[in-house]
Amino acid sequence: MKMNLKVLTWSPPRILVTGFAIIILLGGLLLSMPFATANGEGVRYLDAVFTATSATCVTGLVVVDTGTFWSIPGQIIIITLIQIGGLGFMTMATLIALALRKRISLKERLILQEAMNQSSMEGIVRLIRKVIFYSLAIELAGAILFTIRFAYDMPLDRAVGFGFFHAVSFFNNAGFDLFGEYRSLTMYVGDPLVNIVSMLLIILGGLGFIVMSDLLEFRTKKKLSLHSKVVLTMTGSLIAIGALVIFIFEFSNANTLGSLNWGEKILASFFQSVTPRTAGANTLDFTVLRQATLFFTIILMFIGASPGSTGGGIKTTTFMTLIGAVIAMIRGKEDIVLFRYRLGKDRIFKALTITMLSLALVLFVTMILSTTEDKEFIKILFETTSAFGTVGLSAGVTPYLSDVGRVIIALTMFAGRLGPLTLAYALGPKTEKELYRHPEGKITIG
Repeated sequence: MKMNLKVLTWSPPRILVTGFAIIILLGGLLLSMPFATANGEGVRYLDAVFTATSATCVTGLVVVDTGTFWSIPGQIIIITLIQIGGLGFMTMATLIALALRKRISLKERLILQEAMNQSSMEGIVRLIRKVIFYSLAIELAGAILFTIRFAYDMPLDRAVGFGFFHAVSFFNNAGFDLFGEYRSLTMYVGDPLVNIVSMLLIILGGLGFIVMSDLLEFRTKKKLSLHSKVVLTMTGSLIAIGALVIFIFEFSNANTLGSLNWGEKILASFFQSVTPRTAGANTLDFTVLRQATLFFTIILMFIGASPGSTGGGIKTTTFMTLIGAVIAMIRGKEDIVLFRYRLGKDRIFKALTITMLSLALVLFVTMILSTTEDKEFIKILFETTSAFGTVGLSAGVTPYLSDVGRVIIALTMFAGRLGPLTLAYALGPKTEKELYRHPEGKITIG
């Protein structure tokens, strides 16, 4: 009874962390069973938990090939974990509760508020209904388009399975694929339909459900919220700049863009600019990219997607806030103004805290892996950032990680999906508001 009462008093961040951990452990247990593997021999629990972590945290880093190693039941378990992890276990629980016509309690609304990264509980259940409807509608549309295209290359029943799996995987920014041999979409590098559908699924999943709701209601409201304006501006800018930089860096690389025609070059450049936004699919082989391109991709992966989405990273709004702070300081202004709105000090402090905690985590994990793994530093940094940003792109390091390295990367994916700040709130002691303020002091900066 005491244990039950203690759980009821847990903070929403602690419940979220515990919930995700339980799902991962159960998913790992199912994947470790003989029926989940193609050869019927099962797999080590460590590798099963790694895969479950990657799926639940919608990352896509794998230590075994998804298309050939896992059986159909195993692949169904993986895509189920991706769907739960992408939408959030509380969203799925709310879906079940709504279907059973059960009332959503205040505690559950607080957890949903934390899970969706909302500043208020107002309209949270209505938002969850929209999230579920939008997600299923977009995934269904993607699955149909993928099935039509894949039906030209494989039997119809297999095309249906592939279409559904990849639509769910890409919309949830997971990056898992079934093509085998760690190829992802490299065989479709010049295919307009596969590229455009994949990019749309990735972008829509990474924009966040608040932005999607704003866009769909734009006809009636005739305006967008500040959040949506910031997300759309930063997302469009990063995709355009990313495509241009990748096009320039890889234009003459015979192993990537060099062998493609102009149309394929442009398509591949845009795809490789979109996918670091925590998606993980790729049409170019990342093991042969130039170091400059790898490092630039690391920056894109660290920024990641947008709040309230299926993606990770420090988020586009955080990055925009930091840029705004730099511009305000250079101009000698006290306030950060975006689209004629002043940002509160708490938003600025939160952005700085998230960025510093994330940077510290990535650097710390990279240093450890540089000791435990015999790989190039740039590739270790790439893999670590990919895990933190829940991206899933790989420079060919993850399948060859030691057991220690696999545990570290799994924990990094877990921290990246929940967010360093949420983990800090969940694991840290409960703090009370101070009743006094210290006198102001001054130090020299810069």
